[in-house]
Amino acid sequence: MSSEVLLVSAPGKVILHGEHAVVHGKVALAVALNLRTFLRLQPHSNGKVGLNLPNIGVRRAWDVASLQLLDSNFLGHSDGAALTPEHVEKLKEVAGFPEDCMDPERLSVLAFLYLYLSICQGQRWTEENLELINKWAFQGERVIHGNPSGVDNAVSTWGGALRYQQGKISSLKRPPALKILLINTKVPRSTKALVANVRSRLLKFPEIVAPLLTSIDAISLECERVLGEMAAAPTPEHYLVLEELIDMNQHHLNALGVGHASLDQLCRVTTAHGLHSKLTGAGGGGCGITLLRPDLARPEVEAAKRALRDCGFDCWETSIGAPGVSVHTAASLDASVQHALDSL
Repeated sequence: MSSEVLLVSAPGKVILHGEHAVVHGKVALAVALNLRTFLRLQPHSNGKVGLNLPNIGVRRAWDVASLQLLDSNFLGHSDGAALTPEHVEKLKEVAGFPEDCMDPERLSVLAFLYLYLSICQGQRWTEENLELINKWAFQGERVIHGNPSGVDNAVSTWGGALRYQQGKISSLKRPPALKILLINTKVPRSTKALVANVRSRLLKFPEIVAPLLTSIDAISLECERVLGEMAAAPTPEHYLVLEELIDMNQHHLNALGVGHASLDQLCRVTTAHGLHSKLTGAGGGGCGITLLRPDLARPEVEAAKRALRDCGFDCWETSIGAPGVSVHTAASLDASVQHALDSL
C-alpha cells in the first residue's frame, strides 16, 4: 500500500432565499455551508478500487482489471454529453443492481462508477482545474437527480455564495461569513412532489400565487444587496434587515403550501429565544436555518440548541460563505475529522 494520500473536502449547501420561486424564473441565493464532506484518496496495491461511504453505509470494491476491460464507450467521456436513461441502466448492470433501484445509497454508487469510468478513461483531468471539477460534479448530480439545476455542484466547487436565475449562475463577491444554525427536522419529503404542488397552486390561483413568487424574488434581490454592503462594513442594522427578510420569506413559503408542522415548531422555538428561522430547500419538513447575530449571548444560543434537540431535531452550529473544494494535509485537519478518517 502506498503512503501517498490525497485529502479533499467540499462544503455543503443551503438555499438562503428563493426556494420554489427559482423554478419559475426568479432569483435564488445559494451559499456554501461550513459543514464539509471529506474525501480520502489512497492508492492500494491489491488491484481493487474501493468506495467507502460510512455515513450512508456503503462499502463496495471492484477489480480494476475488470473495470478496465469494460466497454465504457457508452459514457461518451465528455463533460458536456447528455446522460441518458440508457447510461444509468448500464451503470446499474456494472454495479450489479436491480433495474428499479432508486434509493440514495445505490445512486451514490452509480455516480461514483460513472465518474471513475469516465475520468480514468480521459486525458484532461487536472486536480487544480475548478471548472473541470465542477463539470464532473454536475455529471454525478445528473446520475442522482436526473435534471439538476447545477447549483449544488457549483456552490461546493467554488464556495462562497451564488446567484442563480434561469440557468445562469454568478458568484457574489466577498459574502460575509454569517453564523447560522442548520436544523434537520428529520421529516422526509419529496422535492418533486412539492414543486408540482406549487405549480398546481399557481395554475389554480394565478393572481394570488404569482405575486408571492414576485415578492420572494424581491426578497432575494434585497438580501443580495444587503450582503454586498456587509462585505465592506457589516452593521447591526444589516442583521436586523436579514432577520426581517427571513421572517417574510418563511411566511411566503407557508402561503405557497410548502411549510410543515415541524418547521412551524422550529420557528416557534427559535422565536422564543429571539432568533429568526426559515426553511431551506424544498420544505415539507427537511431542514431549516436560523441566523445568529454576532451580538447574541452564548448562553442564549446554547439554550436554543438544547430546545431544538429536545424537539427531536438535529442541530449544527456553523457558518455560510465557506471556501469551496479544497486539498488538505493530514496535519491541517481537525482532530475529529482525522479520527473519523483513521477509523475507516
